[in-house]
Amino acid sequence: MTSVLPLIQSWPLGGIATDGRLPFARDDESVREVMLNILLTRPGERLMRPQFGAGLLDFIHQPNNQTTRALIASLVQKAISEWETRVVVLGVGVEPDPQDPATVHIEVRYRLRHGRVPQTLGLNLVLAGGGR
Repeated sequence: MTSVLPLIQSWPLGGIATDGRLPFARDDESVREVMLNILLTRPGERLMRPQFGAGLLDFIHQPNNQTTRALIASLVQKAISEWETRVVVLGVGVEPDPQDPATVHIEVRYRLRHGRVPQTLGLNLVLAGGGR
């Protein structure tokens, strides 16, 4: 038995589709958009869901050290596991960018619950200085 993934309004709104409707993300694109929304939303931002979000932007101005990177990885794992039930998180890696001591690269390895193929979502976050 296969489950049908719901259509979710594409975010951010990208304009009007050729048929005059608002665009909807499908399948993995929808999952990736929701995960980014979770990671970039601060808890307390949503009126009816005050615990929603990971609040990654709260790490701006924190030192780029092992402790901060471990906190980010733990927060990402917890938030996605809690709020995006269509995926199984396989792991989260947070590594310093060798070219920029203020930046970390976050890589979320996951698979869709109804699938077997591992996927990856990556994003960069600029922190403060480089106390490695």
